[in-house]
Amino acid sequence: MAEIIKAIIPVAGWGTRMLPITKAIEKCMLPVGKRPIIDYVVQDCLAAGIREFIFVVSEQSSQLEAYYRSNIHLNDYLRRKGKEDMLPLIAPLKANMHFVTQPSYGKYGTAVPVALASDYINTDESAVVLMGDDFMYNPDGSSEVARLIAATPAGECSILAKEVPHESISRYGAIVIDESGHFREIVEKPRPEEAPSDYANIGKYVLTKQVIDSCADIAVSPRGEYDLTDAITQFAQAGGAVKVVPAVGQHLDGGSLDGWLYANNVVCGL
Repeated sequence: MAEIIKAIIPVAGWGTRMLPITKAIEKCMLPVGKRPIIDYVVQDCLAAGIREFIFVVSEQSSQLEAYYRSNIHLNDYLRRKGKEDMLPLIAPLKANMHFVTQPSYGKYGTAVPVALASDYINTDESAVVLMGDDFMYNPDGSSEVARLIAATPAGECSILAKEVPHESISRYGAIVIDESGHFREIVEKPRPEEAPSDYANIGKYVLTKQVIDSCADIAVSPRGEYDLTDAITQFAQAGGAVKVVPAVGQHLDGGSLDGWLYANNVVCGL
């Protein structure tokens, strides 16, 4: 199997939980400290050796690409004002970038953007799949993505799992783990007394080309969405190996007001 050097990052959501600000600012571009949420995801990937990013964006997206491209006018301004020391802060992303547009009409769900990115993943490759509005925070600067990749045997898949207090598991999709430490399925928002484990799915994976391709063919869920976890479950139940990797860092979610405020407090040390 080829080295894992690609990341698929869906960022096409409208961010309705953060309206009205997300009418004008893309959800993944909301600031945590002095950086947008998405940059914590990207920097974690870069530290893990990721060199190619497939961003699945909305039809009106422009801010994400502008953030990672060079800004000649701003560069010139900083030089004229003797602020060359700030240029590293705005340097373009040193990686290959692709921007794939997800139509606002049509299929909806987490499997849809992954399927749209499949053409960028070669037959013998696996890719990291991470959502763009939450991230893992490690104060020591270590990479959660690097740990996830290192824990994933070649040619297999993996899922990052967040251990939560038992009484809180009903807020999450609880992971069913077999005796060998592999994923079997997800039970959505179970009552604590019925939860198969206290490990929650937080939407961070290493997936093979096979699973990525299968996202285009999964059936719609009872909720009316096309869920990435259904593709992973089908793979596991057909005999595929999906290792459950416990998270080390702190999971921060910028998709809601409370989560975004908390993420800022943690990152800024408040």
